[in-house]
Amino acid sequence: MRGTRTRRSLLRGVGVAALAGLAGCAGSDGVPGDVDGLAGGSVGGPPARDDGLHQPWAHETIRESTVSGGPGTDGIPSVDDPQFAPAGEGSLGDGDIVFGYAGTEDVKAYPQHVLVWHEVANDVLDGTPVAVTYCPLTGTAMGFRRGDTTFGVSGRLVNNNLVLYDRATDSRWPQVLATAVDGPREGDQLDEFRLVWTTWGRWRDAHPDTLVLTEDTGYAKRYGSDPYGNYNPTSGYYGGGGPLFATLDDGWTETRADAKRVVIGVRTADRALAFDKSALRERGMLASGDRSIVAVHDPALDTGWTYRTAGADVTPTDAAGRVRVDGAVHPAADLPLEPVYGFDAMWHAMGGFYPGVEYVG
Repeated sequence: MRGTRTRRSLLRGVGVAALAGLAGCAGSDGVPGDVDGLAGGSVGGPPARDDGLHQPWAHETIRESTVSGGPGTDGIPSVDDPQFAPAGEGSLGDGDIVFGYAGTEDVKAYPQHVLVWHEVANDVLDGTPVAVTYCPLTGTAMGFRRGDTTFGVSGRLVNNNLVLYDRATDSRWPQVLATAVDGPREGDQLDEFRLVWTTWGRWRDAHPDTLVLTEDTGYAKRYGSDPYGNYNPTSGYYGGGGPLFATLDDGWTETRADAKRVVIGVRTADRALAFDKSALRERGMLASGDRSIVAVHDPALDTGWTYRTAGADVTPTDAAGRVRVDGAVHPAADLPLEPVYGFDAMWHAMGGFYPGVEYVG
């Protein structure tokens, strides 16, 4: 109960408004890629991924461990009509955190100081309806294809992590698990896409043509402040200490006691890995124990890219982020290897959701 009161007190007095209505998605018949196939055929809602993700917990256990985060359903309102401005019109500082997307048509940045008040932005990227999601309590920014629905904030948490709901079926999807644990879509898993956790200065330099999400959300928020603390410099909740709520697996503290240390989380069909981001910066590359998955550092964006090696010889070459694969040199963001989805996360999120996670540092 301590955690519930604490989260509510963080958000108290900020004028959180309930949504006036549920936003739909027009023109979704033009969605490219694998977004037509919905599990269950006529159930509706977001498209399900084809391949499975490692799921160590029974759904019943997840449901029983879900708690109120304070605000109710849509008490933290999603942004359903996001507005963007060119990079030159923004007022962000170079050190401000953004979550970036660079696709075939769209290049956009979603500032952390906006999403901390909303946690979900329902948008369209490269013609595909998507949800850009952010959970401040686990430090996770993740993108999902949403199909013919929108996502909202359920007001519930599990393992300190945001529980999303889709407005077509009211199924419940813990963000990090990317899996419905309750509702008509139970057992289905979301189709993910990568967001880059970086700073505005780094993203703008790499992508000067980027658009940036504005504060024109339709809600009156204190966008200049963060109810949890600050990232630049790091302070408050982000600065250390334990999470607000209980973790699913208390055993994670036996591996690393620093609950909020940043890792690059990876999940495959049969396991989970956590690549220590500080160690990745220092060494340029980290490899799983069997060397089947590597994380390589991209110094331009200060991010990590993760790949399956398939037996290739992979070694970092220099501080510029170039990597040698079987003798040929490539930029870290574009290795001739199969990408594996990775995302920044606080260690307690990966340790709690994935008992036995392989820590690489």
